[in-house]
Amino acid sequence: MINLLATLIGFIPLIYGADILVDGASSLAKRYNIPNIVIGLTIVAFGTSAPEFIVNFFASLSGNTGIVLGNVLGSNIVNIMGILGVSAVIYPLAVKSNTTWIEIPLSLLAAVAILVMGNDIFIDNAAWSGLSRIDGIVLLMFMIIFLSYNVTLARAGNLDADTDIKEYPPRKALLMLLAGLLLLSGGGRAIVFFATRFARDLGISERVIALTVISIGTSLPELATSVVAAMKKRVDIAIGNVVGSNLFNTFFVLGSSAVIAPVTVPALSNLDMGLNIAASALLFIFVFTGKGRAIERWEGAIFCALYVSYLASLVFWG
Repeated sequence: MINLLATLIGFIPLIYGADILVDGASSLAKRYNIPNIVIGLTIVAFGTSAPEFIVNFFASLSGNTGIVLGNVLGSNIVNIMGILGVSAVIYPLAVKSNTTWIEIPLSLLAAVAILVMGNDIFIDNAAWSGLSRIDGIVLLMFMIIFLSYNVTLARAGNLDADTDIKEYPPRKALLMLLAGLLLLSGGGRAIVFFATRFARDLGISERVIALTVISIGTSLPELATSVVAAMKKRVDIAIGNVVGSNLFNTFFVLGSSAVIAPVTVPALSNLDMGLNIAASALLFIFVFTGKGRAIERWEGAIFCALYVSYLASLVFWG
């Protein structure tokens, strides 16, 4: 229990560190006349996925590839089934045209790409299945394409990316940036270290810990943003935050992790990758089954029920 408690405590500096790092970096960028739109699409976007990235960074360095893959898959699944489900129950989520026809299908394509890349044994009859450094580079290239797409949308006025930036004195902003990096580093190291020990103590796999405790913890920023947005009826922010986060997790977080160290994909992870695909596919279907293009409350309830069932299956059967 001590290792579990230490893992949970590690999320405090991790999430707080991401928040002040974004504030400090955004303030410095603003001072050097970098447009708000660029700050919103890069620094702020990175901030929401910073917990996943930092945890995966240290997990990759320490060879804990079960945590690397499980964290990304678990975060993507909880984003759609858990966070989007809760948000839709609070208030129905209308979906924009570009989100319906481009971003959600791209999220589905990204989920399929991970399944294909991670099944070398079945597809190529290879001796090992996993994401190689080349796979990681390909994912990062898709990240560049996605960012370019967002910039194009923003310039056309179809994306609300003109973020309000609070400016701080240069010295304070720099200190916030450094403090954020230190907190992220400390929190990320602690989570990987204690989560691994907790898994070993209970005799369960790193995969299960990553898909449950770690992925839920690293998704707390998305949960807070989407739930508050739904309560304020800013539904475009709620669904855009989730879909954008999933793409960032897949292309940037998992891509960077694979570049640092190849990610082994065990056969059991095909179940998680399959659910990741199913979640995106179901999201696309639900857009058209409600009134207009929206995720209705009953559809949100289905997402929540499916996610609770998935968690229960992991806890009882692994």
